Amino acid sequence: MSGVGIFGAFVVGVLAGWLAERIISRRHGLLINLCVGLSGSFIGAWGAQLIGWQFHGLLGSLLVSLAGALLLLVVVGVRSTPP
Repeated sequence: MSGVGIFGAFVVGVLAGWLAERIISRRHGLLINLCVGLSGSFIGAWGAQLIGWQFHGLLGSLLVSLAGALLLLVVVGVRSTPP
């Protein structure tokens, strides 16, 4: 996450995880939101770098983290549903 610092990364991670769970209509706790948001930030940053998008600051980091968190929740949700 470009330019937000370690405390900002935690705030962005929790916020991205919380927003992603609300969009996907799931209910998780604060710790799971943090894990999903931080994992989503790595996934989102990797994906943004792969396609050549650049992001800076809090808003850019939040959008990229949210996209990665949504992708993570969708993939985990698809894999956890029975056939």
